[in-house]
Amino acid sequence: MAPTDLRLTVAEARTIYDVTDIERALDDAGPGRNEALAALYDKMRQRGGERFLVRPSGIDMIDDLYTSCPNFGEVIDDLRKHLALAVAGSEPLQFTPILLLGEPGIGKTHFARELAGKLGTSHEFVSMSALTAGWILSGASAQWTNAKPGKVAQALVHGDFANPVVVLDEIDKAGGDARYDPMGALYSLLEQDTAKAFKDEFVDIDIDASHILWVTTANDERSIPAPILNRMNVYEVPRPDRDASLAIAGTLYRHCVNEHDWGFPAEADDAVLECLAALPPRDMKKRLLSAFGNAKLAGRDWLETGDFEQSRPGRSRKIGF
Repeated sequence: MAPTDLRLTVAEARTIYDVTDIERALDDAGPGRNEALAALYDKMRQRGGERFLVRPSGIDMIDDLYTSCPNFGEVIDDLRKHLALAVAGSEPLQFTPILLLGEPGIGKTHFARELAGKLGTSHEFVSMSALTAGWILSGASAQWTNAKPGKVAQALVHGDFANPVVVLDEIDKAGGDARYDPMGALYSLLEQDTAKAFKDEFVDIDIDASHILWVTTANDERSIPAPILNRMNVYEVPRPDRDASLAIAGTLYRHCVNEHDWGFPAEADDAVLECLAALPPRDMKKRLLSAFGNAKLAGRDWLETGDFEQSRPGRSRKIGF
């Protein structure tokens, strides 16, 4: 039997908050304390302040992304440089926050999820287009009714990792009242020195958020404040060309076939891949799944190009009186 190349995730424990601070806050709480905050403090004390800090186990651990996300080659090239440094020093991976800039549907969010999976850490997704207040990221004061911690504190307190990949999707669409800037917390969070003592307004305890791996996406950078842009490496991600689209289509087809016992062949015909590759990356999976279903309804265990023609998305209409 040929030896198997096992790649194990390497992690070390890192303290992200001091439990004595939690105990002091609990002792200082008066009779009118916020019960939700007291319950959170109690959970934080029980869990302790240590979380896993993942270290890369090899420079090649993200190389598969060249195949699954071929239009992100420039981003992957730069990340491999940081991986090389981390491996050489046996250190956790660190990189300047990333802004993936490009038109909708080219796979920006998919790339961020794939990156987290390859690095062996967790993935947190925040849709910035749905945010209208800064407290979503940094929490709201416990003095307010229904206040709770922000997304950053939730990821670190309830999660297992000190260095999750946090994706801020469509950062250019964050809006709302200027008094509650949704991106206000990023001024400190995207700077490693200040992120070491990040204070969520609800938790009100210093939390080390300096190990978070930030990936942001946008369609247009013009609405992003210059100080935020200056804290990030900006990559203009192109639409996949024909060869890249074919590679994405083949990877997606094989992934679906391997994930399910549907009886389809391991590889798709060239004509099927051409049909799939003609779609935007965002639409590929849903159209492919629909095509698989069309083939089964036709009593076949293989795909034909006509299966995609039957799976064109359309608008549903209400029928009634």
